[in-house]
Amino acid sequence: MGILDSLRQALGMSAEADATRPASPEDLFGMSTAYMTMEADLGYDPAGAAALCFAGVDSTDFERTEREVERILEAGEVETGTTARFETDSHGYQWVVLEDPDFEDLVTSIHFAADTFIEEGFGDRLLAALFAFEKRDGPKGRRIGDGATVEGGKPVYWIYSFRRGAYYPFAPRPGHERDSSAEFKLQSVLDGELTVEEDKEYWYPLWPDRGRHPWE
Repeated sequence: MGILDSLRQALGMSAEADATRPASPEDLFGMSTAYMTMEADLGYDPAGAAALCFAGVDSTDFERTEREVERILEAGEVETGTTARFETDSHGYQWVVLEDPDFEDLVTSIHFAADTFIEEGFGDRLLAALFAFEKRDGPKGRRIGDGATVEGGKPVYWIYSFRRGAYYPFAPRPGHERDSSAEFKLQSVLDGELTVEEDKEYWYPLWPDRGRHPWE
């Protein structure tokens, strides 16, 4: 797993220094309505997956916070069926990966996780939240419960940068190419419904080293 550009540079120190507004986990709830626009106006369905990326720190307090996040998500799985797992990529960054065919449950779970880090004093370790979608007319891949993953389709992501306090679209294609027309279309339709990053220099690509998702 990995990222083409250094996350520390792309979503960390540089973005923090150039921040235009404070980040808030409440911004994540904007996806609760944006996904309906994605479906109705753009033909993208939720792919049943989302993830929270953060930079760990070697401390007992942080380890305790991670355990608390895990406990909260395990309790949530009983209520909503949202599954969660922790991953570490090849650059040492950590991910909470969530899967659920119910998109609103994904949003709620990722908010709980982010809010817990912030309440425990580790909000500055949060880097990004990712929400995966797939084009409706693309071939379907394997299914998670009653929902399809992006495998076999054309994935796009809405990425929320905690250091910039804004979203941006990411439409990866094979060969480390991006579908710029799809990204600009997403921006034009969702800008106003989401706080979209105006400076496209901060639309950083999050490439996977293997697999299809940036956390893989």
